[in-house]
Amino acid sequence: MDRILYTAMSGAKQSMDQQAVVSHNLSNVSTAGFRAQLHAMRAVPVQGEAAHATRTSVAASTPGTDYSQGPITRTGRDLDVAPEGNGWLSVQADDGTEAYTRRGDLQVDGDGVVMINGRPVIGANGPIIVPLGSSVSVGADGTLSAIGAGEDPNALVDVGRLKLVTPDEGLVRGDDGLFRAPPNAEGDVAPLPADEEARVASGSLEGSNVSAVEAMVSMLDVARRYEMQMKVVSTADENAQRANGLLSVQG
Repeated sequence: MDRILYTAMSGAKQSMDQQAVVSHNLSNVSTAGFRAQLHAMRAVPVQGEAAHATRTSVAASTPGTDYSQGPITRTGRDLDVAPEGNGWLSVQADDGTEAYTRRGDLQVDGDGVVMINGRPVIGANGPIIVPLGSSVSVGADGTLSAIGAGEDPNALVDVGRLKLVTPDEGLVRGDDGLFRAPPNAEGDVAPLPADEEARVASGSLEGSNVSAVEAMVSMLDVARRYEMQMKVVSTADENAQRANGLLSVQG
């Protein structure tokens, strides 16, 4: 069987993986603070004693993330915040570790814990808790202030401050969609220090940086490349059948 089958098969496999990435990006086009995933492929020479110089395989290169800023939308909601510049909000992941997100639609659960998408928001001293039934607002430096229902405006008190971080290098995306600091030389992941100069825009949300039009065009392009690879597989199979037919006639 012609080894081109393996070349085309590897290309088709990577096209399927890329299609999954594009589909994931497109499904999050309306998710606040979402960062698009990137996928790239590279040619790899086929290894082995019978390797032919014209035969190459296809492998995925290191996947990355598009860190460009998404559009800022004014919502007017007191608990909506949009990190400015390269700032990130800190949340507690499901495994208890500290992770980071650009999503800023804060919520308060039944216990008064400030959450983002079901995960506790981390402040200077751990998860932030506000008085139940109070009206909460967020300042530009991430300070949360609360005032009880019917109380005098002078009763406004600070109840916590968002931990905002500004990473010096790229973060690593986890399977849960959250970002974390890259591991150090020992393989440990340490929480990033709080950036006292980081700021947020209150009453606003940062949208996804995925372009729906570009994602649709990419989806069509990947689908056509997949069809091309499968056409190569089909052609190689037809050639093999014809060759077998000729050998049978000669025999």
